[in-house]
Amino acid sequence: MIRILTLLAGLALLAACNTGPQDRTPDSLGEFKLGHNVVVASKMRQGPISRDATAEEWETTIRDAVQARFGGFDGDQVYHFGISVEGYMLAPEGFIYNPRSMLVINVTVWDDQAGKKLNDKVHQITVVEDSTTATFFKGSGRERTKQEQMDGLTANALDLLGDWLAERHAEDGWFDKRPETPAPVTPVTE
Repeated sequence: MIRILTLLAGLALLAACNTGPQDRTPDSLGEFKLGHNVVVASKMRQGPISRDATAEEWETTIRDAVQARFGGFDGDQVYHFGISVEGYMLAPEGFIYNPRSMLVINVTVWDDQAGKKLNDKVHQITVVEDSTTATFFKGSGRERTKQEQMDGLTANALDLLGDWLAERHAEDGWFDKRPETPAPVTPVTE
């Protein structure tokens, strides 16, 4: 029994001590090209035990990361992102227990040519921060600055966004090349 408990504790420690966010940007999203990259945080909620962060700080952090992550796709069809920050908690420093930071965002993808949303229902992404050995024992509030926490949460959220976009493309053909639209025929009048 003691061996099993020791093994489980060791596995939990290894799982908690990863190296941080992993960039899981899809290799390809078909004909995807990022158009508007709109991020709003005016209605976000702050968790009960959290460092303060302004709407502008979240909007800038997420917008810049989305541009860096998805702005390099060079497809022939334009798609827009609408992202709203719904809530966050940034672990403060100096607490007896070690809360983990978290972020909740809603995402809508718009097809520019069709002029409509691809997802009828918003896609919600909830992430917690990655842990390292130091943050596991001391808490991220003591080991990371507020901006480092925001950057890490944003990277984790964009990993899940990339996974979701790749899945929708594979299953539903979201970013497949559209058939060429024939030019309108002008009737000949005599």
